[in-house]
Amino acid sequence: MGPVTAYDLAIVGAGPAGATTALAALHADPSLRVALLDRADFPRDKSCGDGIAPHCLTTLAGIGVTGVTDGWTPLTELELARGELSVAATMARPVHVIPRQVFDARLVERAVDRGATLVRERVTDVESLDARVVVGADGAHSVVRRHLGMPQGRRALAIRGYAPTPPERRGTQVIRYGERRQPAYAWAFDRGDGLSNVGYGELLPAEGEGMPPSRQLLLDQLELLLPGYEGADWKGHHLPLSSWRWDQPDGRVLLVGDAAGLINPMTGEGIYYAIATGVAAGQAAARALRTGEDAGVLHRGAVRARLGTHLKHTFVASRLAEYPVIVDGGIRVARRDRRVFDELVELGLGDGRISGRLVTGLVTGLGRKGATQLRSRLRKA
Repeated sequence: MGPVTAYDLAIVGAGPAGATTALAALHADPSLRVALLDRADFPRDKSCGDGIAPHCLTTLAGIGVTGVTDGWTPLTELELARGELSVAATMARPVHVIPRQVFDARLVERAVDRGATLVRERVTDVESLDARVVVGADGAHSVVRRHLGMPQGRRALAIRGYAPTPPERRGTQVIRYGERRQPAYAWAFDRGDGLSNVGYGELLPAEGEGMPPSRQLLLDQLELLLPGYEGADWKGHHLPLSSWRWDQPDGRVLLVGDAAGLINPMTGEGIYYAIATGVAAGQAAARALRTGEDAGVLHRGAVRARLGTHLKHTFVASRLAEYPVIVDGGIRVARRDRRVFDELVELGLGDGRISGRLVTGLVTGLGRKGATQLRSRLRKA
């Protein structure tokens, strides 16, 4: 018989990725001893676009979690724009914009109700965690990721605030692409309570390629692209963008959400990835604890099966978006073809893929110069 541990599963970080990991593990095996460790009390604010895609709710429902959006107004309208070009349409499924102060606390509350122990603790040393399986859900600057020695990929930097929603933008989400290092865009997402989540983000330069943007530059770009919002509660945050291939080492230590380097490189969306990988990690941990299998192997296989192809397609899409002519072409095609608009939403908010229809639409709509750039980029990818 092995040594007795304080917990079967210790989760570092109690945001959506960590709380969902606890919920999924306890859904699979209610007898597990699960600790949720976070340096903050809940509710607490978190810098984010606050968008909750319908894919999040479907995934949570699969582990018996419902009602997390109760009381918040669903949004159906989305506008994508660059310069004078724009497309606005009703999305196939509504989204919600819920402050993380509310959404995260609801998930934590449900995890505690299901049997998890919430511990306020700042974890600085993974080896000190007395648990059979450890999950790193501790965000962009993850201690657990550093413990595993995993390299950092590309990153973006964004700033977010809250501002009164103009009457003409009630019930809408607006994304306007800028001219700086791509992905670079400003957003304004109506929360449905009189306020909007507004912000701007862009890709950070690689080491040796220049200085990161200042806070003032980010605010100036927001005002340039979406003028008129008098924001408050400005907070910045780093976004560790996903790449062509996602990895997870063998062993007892798993990574989820931002700590796993899983942010959509095309849109900066991360909550769906956090919830999807949280479910995968919780189920992998429960199975490993029951059968003795390697938790890392189980988690890696589950995430790759669910997101592997999608991550490759979002990586290609983010590289294509570096060309303004291709962004413009995508907006034009989405304006003509509703199915292409829906595919772009799925690619940016869920686990969608680049379809043959989207590629064909781009090639025929870009003109000779744009089509040449598109084919060249696809060959390199």
